Amino acid sequence: MIYYKTKAEIELARESCLLVSETLTETAKVLKPGITTLYLDKLIGDYIRDHGASPSFLNYNGFPYNSCMSVNDVVVHGFPNDRELKEGDIISIDIGVYKNGFHGDHAYTFAIGDPGAAIAQLIRVTKESLYKGIEKAVAGNRIGDISFAIQEHTERKYGYGVVRELVGHGLGRKMHEDPQVPNYGRRGSGVKMQEGLILAIEPMINLGKRDVYTEEDGWTVRTSDHNASVHFEHDVCVQKNKADILSDYSGIEAAERNNPALFVS
Repeated sequence: MIYYKTKAEIELARESCLLVSETLTETAKVLKPGITTLYLDKLIGDYIRDHGASPSFLNYNGFPYNSCMSVNDVVVHGFPNDRELKEGDIISIDIGVYKNGFHGDHAYTFAIGDPGAAIAQLIRVTKESLYKGIEKAVAGNRIGDISFAIQEHTERKYGYGVVRELVGHGLGRKMHEDPQVPNYGRRGSGVKMQEGLILAIEPMINLGKRDVYTEEDGWTVRTSDHNASVHFEHDVCVQKNKADILSDYSGIEAAERNNPALFVS
């Protein structure tokens, strides 16, 4: 069932989404070679709780951490660990928060130092595809219009692998609501969108083939060819003419530019 939000509910959801953005910003400030993802996960959990919310991911279907830390060939759902990040790594940090009865859930991929031209382009193109998908998240369009826009920009234009097994989703009082939002599909297909529908749009794009597998922990998803994967995610509310982006990358991008350890493509 699809739940359409009232104006008051949208503003409550926006608070949760913006807290995710602020948490990602704080994380971007400290990213550098030698830091561990376990350290980052603790920082994230503490920051969320200090701001009157709880981490959505912790204990969600048994997930044991505050955040997902997906490094290099990990697509999504990577476990934080004590491995030190090194120059040339890329990391997708995916965070959820629950506040005032609503979830926020989005992600950003960072490069620790220069990852090389091919991966830098993958990061840039995946982020571009997110906004191309968001452009289609308007009342009267269909979910397939978002899916097609992402696939067209990444797979058809650049030959990247678009992950099929994992998709975006509705967002609200539950972290995963209907409808699903694939990153591939046909224009004009799927659910017709109406005002008040909140979506987490999240392209997951591989440098090589689209095939993935899940590790024995039941969570960590890797590319089958072990090429890099990039993941960006925004929370948006469908409106007339133009989507309302509830999350905010501006602080994250400023922190990224101001951190000499991070590469900006």
